[in-house]
This record gives sequence, structure tokens and C-alpha cells, in this order.
Amino acid sequence: MPHRKLRPAGPRVIAVMVAVATVAATALSACGSPLNTAGQLGATTKMDVVASFYPLQFATQQIGGDHVAVLNLTKPGAEPHDVELTPRDVAAVSKARLVVYERGLQGAVDQAVESEAGNRALDVAPAARLDLLFQPGIGTPTRTSGANAPGTRDPHFWLDPQRYSDVATVIAQRLSSIDPANKVDYVNNAKAFQDKLTALNGEFAAGLANCWRKEIVTSHSAFGYLAQRFGLVQIAINGLAPEQEPQASTLAAVSTYAKAHGVTTIYAETLASPAIAQAVAREAVARMATLDPIEGLTTASHGKDYFEIMRSNLKALQAGQGCS
Repeated sequence: MPHRKLRPAGPRVIAVMVAVATVAATALSACGSPLNTAGQLGATTKMDVVASFYPLQFATQQIGGDHVAVLNLTKPGAEPHDVELTPRDVAAVSKARLVVYERGLQGAVDQAVESEAGNRALDVAPAARLDLLFQPGIGTPTRTSGANAPGTRDPHFWLDPQRYSDVATVIAQRLSSIDPANKVDYVNNAKAFQDKLTALNGEFAAGLANCWRKEIVTSHSAFGYLAQRFGLVQIAINGLAPEQEPQASTLAAVSTYAKAHGVTTIYAETLASPAIAQAVAREAVARMATLDPIEGLTTASHGKDYFEIMRSNLKALQAGQGCS
């Protein structure tokens, strides 16, 4: 079969080809390169935001709504205190329009923010007013005069709904400054989120107002702000990071205190081994229950969110502390 000679494309064909190429280029430009929730570059017009762990992811999603795509650097089931970032995670930090994190909680995140994020990072620690110094054993937490006080400050602000609400305010402000066209939505979403937190705070205040026992023996020192807000006393077996090994003297002191004060419940938690809490429970002849510090979701969370988990914590505390 003889070969057919191809004729050069005419002006009409060339015009169509140019138009198609122009539309494709415009579409890619409009989409930019925001991050999807899998940590990859995706074709979406949403603002790409990186959050360092679940409570910050959840707050940012609640406030940003349909305008944001939020990547959580702490994967479900991982312990936030010891998170290790992959090259993809670091790249996400470098490309995000906003990085929401809490300085001092996750060393790897602090390093990535310092090297990659520049002025696109929001440290929520000042808004959270971290003013409790960690104190292991049977002592009560020490309140500091502010963020510049020496010592290791308790980072678990989100377990106090009022502190969490203050952090929501600064997240909304930063989103509004980056994307002023949608400021009204961010403000309204933040207000709705804060109203839910206010209601939650009221439920805890009422539910823990009349309890036989005020001391809560926890496996790690995550519940200081919650205890402070609602008139309880946290007695922590471990330090601020749940994987820390307590000193033998601290373990013995907590067990002795629990027996002497009639503590009936020892609280283990998700994302950490219950072995140490179980040892104290055996010594104190106490039962075990679970409190979730909500540092991250687990594979057993089954779609639960912050509010559902907090209400589960409230039920556990009411049962364990003899509240009426």
C-alpha cells in the first residue's frame, strides 16, 4: 500500500491545538500544587496546610472547612512525641502555605519548620498559654509565670477546652490573613467550633463537680490542664512522653499513695503500653480504665473525633472518680 503524504496542518488546526494547550496550562496554573491529605501534590484549589499532630489538624479542618486541605505529619497510631519525618513530610513542610505546630512537642517537626517553613509557620504554644511545669510523682503541677519560665512545660493544652478555643482563634486569624477572600467563613467556622468547645467545657464542669475522689492516677503526665480546669489532681506515673521509664522510687511512691488514699482506678491510655499502669493497679488493688490524651487517632478510633473521645474520657472519669 503506497504511503500517503501528510499535508502540513492548516491555520485552523494550529489554532485549535494552541487553544487546547493554553487551556491546559491555565488549568494547571490555577490549581497550583497544594497538598492533599495523603501528603502528595494534588490538583485542588484548596489551601495546602500542614499540621504537626491530630488536635491541630482537627482544629484547622474545623476552621478552614472546604477551603483547606490539611496534611497531618503524625500518622494514625503513631506516638507524636517521637515522630520521625520522611523526606516527603519535609517536602510537604517546604511547600505548604501554612504549617501549624506546637514548638517543643516534636523535635523533628521543630527542625523541619526551622529549616523549611520560614514565616509560613504558626506556633500555637503562646496562644495555649503553657504554664504548667511537669512534676513527676505525687506532687501537683507547678504553675509558671509565663512562656519564658525555665523547665519543661506541659504541652497538652487541647485537653482543656478553653485553651483549645484560644488556639482556634489564632488559627482562624492566620488563615484569614493568608486568604482574606474567605475571612468570613474562617471567622464563622471558628465561632461554631468554639461554641462546641464551650458546650464541652460545660459538660465536664457539671460531670466532675461532685466526685468522691479528686486524684487521678494516670500513666503519663498528659492531663494536667484538664485536672486544673475541673478541680482534679493529676498523679502521673510517667513523664510528659509516655514511653519514658519511671524511676523505681516514683513507681513505689505512686503505688503507696494510691493504696493510702483509696484510689480505685488507675488510668492507662491509648498509643502506649499499659504495663506500668497495670503494675501500679496490682499494687494498689485497683481496677484499670482508659483515658485518651488525644495526641493522635488510633486504628481503633473508628471515625471518632476529638469531641467523641473527650466525652468518652468524661464517662471514664465519672466512673473512676465516683462522680454523681
